Amino acid sequence: LPLWLSHQLGLEGLSPAVSSGIILCFWALSTWILAQVSSSVYRYYTICQYFRCFPQPPLQNWFVGHLGMVTRHREESLKYIISTVATFREAFLIWRGPFQPVVSLCHPDYIRPVTSASAYVAPKDDLTYGFFKPWLGDGLLVSEGDKWSQHWCLLAPAFHFDILKPYVKIFNQSTDIMHAKWRHLCAEGSTYLDVFDHISLMTLDSLQKCIFSHDSNCQEKPSPYISSILELSVLITKRFNRFLQHWDSLYFLTEEGRLFSEACRLVHDSTNNVIQARKKVLAEQGPEAFLKNKGKGKTMDFIDVLLLAKDENGKSLSDKEIQEEANTFMFEGHDTTASGISWALYNLAHHQEHQDRCHQEIQELLRGHQPEEIEWDDLSQMPFLTMCIKESMRLHPPVTIVVRKCTKDIQLPDSRIIPKGSVCLIHIFGTHHNPAVWPNPEVYDPYRFDAQNTQKMSPLAFMPFSAGPRNCIGQNFAMSEMKVVLALTLLRFHVLPHEKPAQRKADLILRAEDGLWRKVEPLQDPSSPETHLQEVPQN
Repeated sequence: LPLWLSHQLGLEGLSPAVSSGIILCFWALSTWILAQVSSSVYRYYTICQYFRCFPQPPLQNWFVGHLGMVTRHREESLKYIISTVATFREAFLIWRGPFQPVVSLCHPDYIRPVTSASAYVAPKDDLTYGFFKPWLGDGLLVSEGDKWSQHWCLLAPAFHFDILKPYVKIFNQSTDIMHAKWRHLCAEGSTYLDVFDHISLMTLDSLQKCIFSHDSNCQEKPSPYISSILELSVLITKRFNRFLQHWDSLYFLTEEGRLFSEACRLVHDSTNNVIQARKKVLAEQGPEAFLKNKGKGKTMDFIDVLLLAKDENGKSLSDKEIQEEANTFMFEGHDTTASGISWALYNLAHHQEHQDRCHQEIQELLRGHQPEEIEWDDLSQMPFLTMCIKESMRLHPPVTIVVRKCTKDIQLPDSRIIPKGSVCLIHIFGTHHNPAVWPNPEVYDPYRFDAQNTQKMSPLAFMPFSAGPRNCIGQNFAMSEMKVVLALTLLRFHVLPHEKPAQRKADLILRAEDGLWRKVEPLQDPSSPETHLQEVPQN
C-alpha cells in the first residue's frame, strides 16, 4: 500500500524518509477529514432525532433548510409565517442550513418557559446580536450576565416617570416641526408623503434632545451624526442577509465594512464629545449645584442620569460604558418608535371610523388648551387612541422576533425539551397573528384592548416590547412619544391611504418596501367636526 500510495502521489525519486513523512501527513489529513465528516453526520443524526418531536414546515431542500422561505423578511416571507403559525400553533422547527435547527415559539404558554427563565439561562444569541458590538459595545441590547444586570439597575432611573415628564414638551416641539414641514409640502401640492421617513427623522430629533440636550435641526437640514446612525442601521441589515459577511475578518475588508467602521467612528466621537463637555460642567459645578441648576427649568437628560449613576458600592459608569448606553438608546429608541407611529397611521388611514373617533377624543381633551399641546397628565386620558396604538402594534409589531440561546434544557408545557445549546426564536409577529391566540388575527380591531377584554388576555399574547427579564427598558418612553405624536397628528391632519398597497419588510424593525406612503390633508379648522368617510378596505 505505501508503494502504491507513493506512486499515486508521484513521490518516486524522493528519499524514503521524505516520502514516508509526506505519506504520514496524508494519512493524518485523511483521518482528520474522515473524523470530521463522521462527526458531522453523527451530529446531524443526533439533532434530527432530538428534534423529531417538533413539527416543521416542508424544507426548501436538505442543504439550505428553510433559508429563503422565512429569512428574506419580505411580504411573502411574512405571509408564509402567518400560514405556518395557522398550521403549527404552538411551536415548530425551522432549519438554518443543514445543521442548525431553530425552535420557533408562537404561543404564550410555550413562550413563558423561555421568558420566565433568567437572563443567564436564555441570553441573547451571540451571532444575531454580535453584529451590533462594534457600534453599541456592551450596551443593554448586547451585554449579558452580571454586566447586563448591573447596568439595567443603573439605567432604570433614567426611565422613571419624573425623568420622562419633561420629555413630553420635547415630543410636542419635534412634532410641531414635522407638521410645519407637512403643511408646507401640502401647500406646494405634495400631499402624498413617506410618513416613515419623516417620522424617523422626527424621533431622531427628539432623542438627540432627550439624550444629549442637543438640537441638531436634523428635520430641517442634513446632520452628519444622524446620517451615520441611519447608515449603520442599513449596513447591519445588509450584513444579516449576506452569509459570507458574517465573519468580521472578511466583512471589514469590504467597502461596506469600511463604511461601517467610519460611521461608527463618527458616532462614537460625537457621543464622546458630549460626555466630556458634560463631565467638565459637572466637575466645575459639583453634583449638588449641577442638580440644582437642572431643577431651574433645564431638562435632566439621559447623559446627566448616567453621569450621576452609582451602584451600591458607589462605583460610577466609565466614559466608555456611558457612550455604549447612549448609543444603544439612540439606536433602539428611534426606529422602533418610528415604526410604531407609522404603522398606526397606516391602519387608521384604512379605518376612517376609528380615525374619526381618535380625532374627536383628542379634540375634546385639548378643548381650551393654549397652546395646543399634549401634557403629561393628558397621556392617561386617551383610552381609545391607546387601544388603536396597541392593536396596530399587534398587527405590525416594530420588532418581529427575539432570538435566545438556551444555556440549559428548557421544558415546555407538553414536556418536550428545548435542549441546551439550542437557538430559540420567540416569534412576536407569529404570536400576534396566531388564530389560537387572537380570533380573526388579520382584522384590525382596537376593541381587543378594551379594559374588559384585556383582563382575560395572557400577558404574553401581546408583547411588542418583548417580555421577561430582558424586555424593553424604554417602553414607557416609547409609548409616551407615540401618544403625543399620534394625538397631534390626528388633531391636525386627515390621513388617507395610498393607492399602492404597502409591502411589509422585516429588517431590524418592521418597515415597508419603498416607504410607507400616506396622503395627508391639513385640517384648516381643527375645532370643526370632520366629515366622516367610509372605511377604506385595507391593502
